[in-house]
Amino acid sequence: MYDLTGFQRDLLYCAAGFEEPHGLAIRDQLEDYYGSEVHAGKLYPNLDTLVEKGLIKKGELDKRTNFYTVTQRGQRELEARRVWETQYVDG
Repeated sequence: MYDLTGFQRDLLYCAAGFEEPHGLAIRDQLEDYYGSEVHAGKLYPNLDTLVEKGLIKKGELDKRTNFYTVTQRGQRELEARRVWETQYVDG
């Protein structure tokens, strides 16, 4: 997870918060959090990077809509990040 951008980490966290979110659902959550628009040109290439790294898996709902699920590796990375953060935040 150390090699991800902050935006990619946020994408991973958002994807983990839903069962099988589609890109627009993830985008909506990030727009609410950031308080600004997230463009498709930023969203989808970064989701693809997470797929390439094996942190999320992409599936197809229909011809136009993909869904994303966090892989076991992605879950392990999220948990390791939580443990790492806790030593600084809750310590």
